[in-house]
Order: sequence, then C-alpha cells, then structure tokens
Amino acid sequence: MDKRTILAIVLSVTVILIYQMFFMKPPVKEPAPPQETAQTEKKDVPASAPPPTAPSAPTQIKAGKGIVPPAPVVAERFITVDTPLYSAQFTTKGGALHSFKLKGYRQKLVASSEPIEMVDVAPGMPRPLTVSFPGSSLDPPGEGMYESETKSLALTDTKEPQRLVLRHTVANVMKIEKIFTFYPDRYAIDLEVRTFNLNAVPLSQNASINWNQYADPKEETDSWSHKGPVAFVAKDIERIDVKKIEGGKLLGPNVTWGGFESKYFIAAVIPQNPTLTSLAVAKDGRDMVSVSLQGPKILVPGGQADSFIYTLFIGPKDYSILKVQNVHLENAIDFGSWLKWLAMPLLILLKWLYQYVHNYGIAIIILTILIKLIFWPLGNKSYESMKKMQKLQPKMKELQEKYKGDRQKLSQETMALYRTHKINPMSGCLPMLIQIPVFFGLYKTLLYAIELRHSPFFWWIQDLSEKDPYYITPIIMGGTMWLQQKMTPVGGDPMQQKVMLWMPVIFTFLFLSFPSGLVIYWLFNNIISIGQQYYINKRHS
Repeated sequence: MDKRTILAIVLSVTVILIYQMFFMKPPVKEPAPPQETAQTEKKDVPASAPPPTAPSAPTQIKAGKGIVPPAPVVAERFITVDTPLYSAQFTTKGGALHSFKLKGYRQKLVASSEPIEMVDVAPGMPRPLTVSFPGSSLDPPGEGMYESETKSLALTDTKEPQRLVLRHTVANVMKIEKIFTFYPDRYAIDLEVRTFNLNAVPLSQNASINWNQYADPKEETDSWSHKGPVAFVAKDIERIDVKKIEGGKLLGPNVTWGGFESKYFIAAVIPQNPTLTSLAVAKDGRDMVSVSLQGPKILVPGGQADSFIYTLFIGPKDYSILKVQNVHLENAIDFGSWLKWLAMPLLILLKWLYQYVHNYGIAIIILTILIKLIFWPLGNKSYESMKKMQKLQPKMKELQEKYKGDRQKLSQETMALYRTHKINPMSGCLPMLIQIPVFFGLYKTLLYAIELRHSPFFWWIQDLSEKDPYYITPIIMGGTMWLQQKMTPVGGDPMQQKVMLWMPVIFTFLFLSFPSGLVIYWLFNNIISIGQQYYINKRHS
C-alpha cells in the first residue's frame, strides 16, 4: 500500500478517535437518575403508605363574566394500582400520578435494590398527568381535588382490564372525569378526559395533559444519553436539552407522541389526534420541567359533554415493546437518524440469538462471528492486497529514490508499477471503510439496548451495559489489537509504523470506559481477524 493511501486510512481513524476522545465525554456512573431512583426524600409523602396532606388553599375561578365559588376543602387520598408489570399510586389531588414503579427493573444490580421509580417531583410541585385547559373559557386549577369510589385496583390475578374513574366538579359550571384503563400485560394505559358543561352557556375547551419532572441542576450529565423532554413531531425525533429551555418551547402541530425520557426508560403521552396536537415544554424556577400536549380546541354546548383521548406509555425502552404501540415510539431509543437503519436490525438479530443461548454476552460473540463471515471475502481481498503491496516495497523505494525530485513522475511510475502487478491500491482499505458503518451501528445497539442493562456474561462481568470493573477485557482487547498490527503488512515509512503501533494503546484507553458488551464484540472481532490474517499470510508466504 503506498504512503498516501495508508496515511489517508490513518487520518480517517484518527478523526474518529479525536471525535470519541474530545467531543464525547467518557461515561460517568449515573448517580441514580430521576427515573431510576426512589425519590423518597423529595416526595411529599412516602409512596408505600402516604398520609393525607393538607390541600392547597381554595381558588376562585372566573367563568365567563361570573365568578365560581371556591371548592370545599377535601383531604387528599391515594389509590393503588397493582399489575404484574408495575405498581402505581394515583392521588386525588389533581387526579395525578403519585408513584409508578417498574417491577421488572431495579435501580441497582443487587437483588435487594428497589424497583425503578418513574415519578420524580420535588415538594410543592404538581405531579405528572395533571390536566389543564389553557386558553379556554374556563381553566380550573390543575391540582383541584378529585373524587373516586375506587380505593385500589389489583390486576395480578386477572387478564381483564380495569378502570379508575376520577371526578372533579367546578362548582355548577363544569365537571371533569379522568378515566384510566389499565391492562395486566401492558405498560400502555388508556386515558379519556371527559368534560361536562353544566351550564347553558357553551364552553370553549382545549385540554392540556402535563408530565412534570424535577430536573436536578447539580446532576452530572454525559454525552452518552439524553435525559429530558422528547417528542416525535412531523415524523422526526426531537430531543430538548433541559439546560437550554429558556422561556418555553412550542413544537407541532402533528405531534405523534411526547414525554420525558432517560437512557433506558420513557414516560410518553400519545394523543388520539396528532395532526391537531402541539407540544409545549417549559421550565420554572423550581427546576421543574413540564412537557404538555395541547389538543384541538372544541366547543361544548350547554348540558353536553366531549372527550379528549390519549394513550400513556410509562416503561422501558425495549424495542419489541415500543414497536407494538405502532406510533414510532421505538424511535425513542437513541440509535441516531442515520445509524438506526443498521442498529435496529442488529438489535433484532441479537434478541433472536438470545432466545437460544439465554446469555447476551454469548449472543454478542455469535453476532460478531456472523458479521465477520459476511465480510470474510472482503477481508481476504484486503489482506491479500496489503500482502502484495508489501512485496512491492523494495521497488517502491527504488522509484522514490530515482524520482525524489519529481513528484508527478513518481506518481506516474508508481501507478504503472501497480498496473504491471495488477494491484488496486484502494482494494486494501475499501473493505475496511465498508465495515465502519457496521461497527458504529453495532456500537449504538450495544450502548443503548436496555436488554444489556443488568445482563450478566460470566464471572466478573455481571452487567454488559457497564464498563469492565477490573479492565480485564479492554487490556486483552488492546493486546489482540497489538498482535494484529504486528501481523498486518505495512509500508516502509518508519513514522507510519510508529503511528500504527500506537493505535492499540489509544484504543485500549478509549475502551476502558466503554460498556463491556461493546468491548467483548471488539475483542472477538480482533481474535477472528488474527486468525484470518494468519491464514492469508501463510498462504502467501
């Protein structure tokens, strides 16, 4: 391979490394993100046995030209919903969500760890799933007291859905009903918001359902994942940086879904009519982020009622589960707009392999072998080309010495030498370039797949989504990469050889903080490549 071609390859790899090392911060140990931490210190009351709290002061509401008298003071009450997938608590204060714990996912790897808590608000903040009516002729307080005959719902021993109805009456002007329908085998929850006009005067209404979340300004962030508002607007994913929310942000219409996400979990609201739905994002001085889906404005005649219908999804970013919702919710997994076309098929294949081996570490190794087999002919072509180029090095040095003062003539003679020996200088690096998108696609797959979270391999590796705690696999990976470099034919430029020998060192330090699942892929890819190079070198020796 001639000097310029090799330098071009080295430069390409260097650019990738510079991007990884300087533009992507190394992952930090998540200090229990809001969705993944039980917030007992910040909650108004414990989720397990919440005592009644004093309701906020009564508020007078303007309705048309008259004034609605304040509602009577009613104590807050909590309603428990227990399903095989989650346990939830609703509060009559605002008819909102007080707690939502995912039974199948723990905060930490230890078996005694608490389940993931999806609700995170500080004292005094309105809770998620409050409903307001901005821009309407009547906008009652979002935290008004609701009533319900239901004390608790249990779906653990049934296959039938069950409903929770919460009612709130604004004097004799309007009645609001929030009807939640729960399913024992789904993270999705149906929500119907009914508004009854109790007056003879028509009411102009447009409901807004709000997901409120505390955003800790002191929490450490990294470049590996996004935690904050997310939405699918006009067939494109929108992620909003919490620190950049100034004065609010409005998206839409044509909002298919919107909500709040962390790396592995999401709470999303899906409207029935996305083409007429907008999404508002705001942050107040209490570091509360509000994601509000605002529906179309409707006119409710006197004595009649109308409804706003939503689906709620509060659960894991599992591709199979998200895909079933049929609203492009799987785009919440941060595979990237371009690499998702590679990452998603690789994830599907990885999950298919897991069905048979029941170990994602082994599934990654098998996937590595399959990918290597697909690119095996290209790899052979690349190694053979580099071997032939190495044999031409003495003649290349002669040409360089003969035409060292005439670069144009040297280039012409070099290409003539290649033609004589039927060598394509690009055939050595082209197969490598083709494999780069596959590597980054698998990189995205292993970095964001919730399937690897708390998933063990063997011995000391008990979480494939975290780095190797003892750095054993990255060091072995660096050793295999060094051995591969020693076996790879290189040009006669001493500087070039030094650069290539430094690559294993750079990659080793780079991979120290990578998820162990990704390191395992790269390690076994190197091992197979060493075997392939040994075969080619022996055949052409």
